Amino acid sequence: MKDIMGMMKKVQEMQSKMTALQDEMERTEVEGAAGGGMVKVVATAKGAVKSVAIDESLMKPEDKEILEDLLVAALNDARTRGERTMQEKMSALTAGLPIPPGMKLF
Repeated sequence: MKDIMGMMKKVQEMQSKMTALQDEMERTEVEGAAGGGMVKVVATAKGAVKSVAIDESLMKPEDKEILEDLLVAALNDARTRGERTMQEKMSALTAGLPIPPGMKLF
């Protein structure tokens, strides 16, 4: 019974830490870029886009399709960086806990 109580306490501690981590990820900003930095996107680690910056040289009607492609690439880059940040933080949080491989916690 003692082991179960200890495990329950660890689970409660982890839940509290995960809630704090989720809050932190909403505040953590990552930057994605494309086109050598001509298009930049700032987003939270959870994926909410905060801002977009586009180099003025791309503001030509004939470059519309290139700009659209660069924007998609920058958004995806920001999302990937946010996911990586989440994974790193979760790995640190769950270190030493017996979590089955491949189990997603977020």
